[in-house]
Amino acid sequence: MELLTSPEVWVAFATLLLLEIVLGIDNVVFISILSGKLPPEQQAKARTLGLSLALITRLLLLLSLSWIIGLTADLFTVFGMGISGRDLILLLGGLFLLGKATYEIHEHLEGNEHAKAGKVASFASVITQILILDIVFSLDSVITAVGMVDELAVMVAAVVIAMGIMLVSAGPISDFVGRHPTVKMLALTFLVLIGASLIAEGFEQHIPKGYVYGPIAFSILVEFLNLRAKANRAKNEPVHLRATYVKDGAPVPVGAASSSAGTVVDASVSTADHAGSADGHAVVEGGRGTGEGGQGRGAGGGS
Repeated sequence: MELLTSPEVWVAFATLLLLEIVLGIDNVVFISILSGKLPPEQQAKARTLGLSLALITRLLLLLSLSWIIGLTADLFTVFGMGISGRDLILLLGGLFLLGKATYEIHEHLEGNEHAKAGKVASFASVITQILILDIVFSLDSVITAVGMVDELAVMVAAVVIAMGIMLVSAGPISDFVGRHPTVKMLALTFLVLIGASLIAEGFEQHIPKGYVYGPIAFSILVEFLNLRAKANRAKNEPVHLRATYVKDGAPVPVGAASSSAGTVVDASVSTADHAGSADGHAVVEGGRGTGEGGQGRGAGGGS
């Protein structure tokens, strides 16, 4: 009961919850990219199973705090640098994430994704890759939680709520990444950055989370502005109409023209262009001529 009435506990809970959500975003992005390789009917199942495994892994690690603390003890040394169990897991996980993200970027740049559209990944292989990264991300998340909060109940509550939020948002995030190739490329570069930071952590070179997630947040903002600008440009583009023949002063649809006696008018000239030619001058394309006072000269041969 004291936990519920303590302001310090609520502040710690809110801070840890926010941090767990931020740390879980890269997990969701990775799961979304991997599940996108499955048939559409299996993608939602893979996302749900992957995030459920992440939650179970986090809870098991939280309930094994003595084992977590023991992971910080050095197992061996390399060039005078002690390597603990935690360092080893972060190193291997960072290398796996770095290699996987680099491979996906190469596939994206070379255009092999469409060439392999008929070849989908197996459900078991995708879940295996998700489980490997779940362990790495969960270890990083739990160690962060242990360093911030002393109460196990607070840590469990923050982790469960954060994973619930991730579970609800995984579908929309996956759909958004799939619809926008530039966002997918941006997400893959994030995974490269996170993999490099995990490797640095494995070598006891601590990188503040703000240095990693700050540029990521800024890049997301810039990409969002680019998407909005692109959508606005597409909305303001002029409408292009089908070409018509002008015969005896009256427009005739191309399909209804019985002879080539008329002059082809390119209707891709915008409405504003036609409105601005009130003096009788009209741009004629397709036959590439210029009409003056209603008379057209076709480049193909006379009026």
